[in-house]
Amino acid sequence: MSNDNKTSDIAMKEWLRTAKTISEALPYLKEFSGETFVIKFGGHAMVDEELSLNFARDVVLLKHVGINPIIIHGGGPQIDRMLDQLGIKTNFIDGLRITDAKTIEIAEMVLSGSINKDIVSSIGLAGGIALGLSGKDGNLIQCEKLIHKNYYEEPNKNPDLGFVGKPKTINTTVLEELIFADIIPVIAPIGLGVDGNTYNINADTCAGAIASAMSAAKLIMMTDVPGVMGLNSEIINKIDAETAEELIRNKVIKDGMIPKVETCLDAINNNVAAAHILDGRVPHVLLLEIFTQHGTGTMMLDQNLTIDSE
Repeated sequence: MSNDNKTSDIAMKEWLRTAKTISEALPYLKEFSGETFVIKFGGHAMVDEELSLNFARDVVLLKHVGINPIIIHGGGPQIDRMLDQLGIKTNFIDGLRITDAKTIEIAEMVLSGSINKDIVSSIGLAGGIALGLSGKDGNLIQCEKLIHKNYYEEPNKNPDLGFVGKPKTINTTVLEELIFADIIPVIAPIGLGVDGNTYNINADTCAGAIASAMSAAKLIMMTDVPGVMGLNSEIINKIDAETAEELIRNKVIKDGMIPKVETCLDAINNNVAAAHILDGRVPHVLLLEIFTQHGTGTMMLDQNLTIDSE
């Protein structure tokens, strides 16, 4: 066989795989048309140029096939770099940043500024229309100070996280109007407190609150891990609330994974159909999860639902 024929044969097999993938996606396209997906964008995918561009294209594709994506982004590494440059030390408890008055100023500047606008620009270059805003814009997220429960220390000794908030109310009208106008909201997790202070909100928590308020079909967390790990470091494809809570108590789920898992569990108990933790380092992981039968990562389910084998 000539080299030209070999090349043609390889190309044909690739085209057939692409056609098969598109065909398999059809039921999911029909199922999710008109639905809202809340996607937390964070981790390595945010700082890797190729992954970031892939994410933007995938989000635009979702919009074009009738799904309404809402993006909430993190920015921890970028905040860390800025704090280091300014000589400001920072500490974490259970994956949550202790945020003093100086730190909240830096967090708001980084999150609502360069990060937010870079994501908006990438979506624009991919052919979509996005609008960047923080929770302070349009009174989108009104929050209150987070009183954090300490998992592993004295049960009645709860650490003060400073200007860290949790969403109290979500102004869904702002998001509904943007969706109606075919605009993709890109939200920085900064909120205005009932006391008038600015609060940094954990991006996972922020995404979960917005997903619940919007009765989203899916809450999707993009992270730097393949999914929730079990006792033997295996990926758990599907997990219910009871099992997840047991893994937290036994310190199998720990550190930054705790707020992610708790957020997913809160979401499925408050109007969200399904929650997912995905590895954002995998190219096109959104499309793999949404439009393929095998999926990827970990799906969080209510314990009252039947978990079928993959």
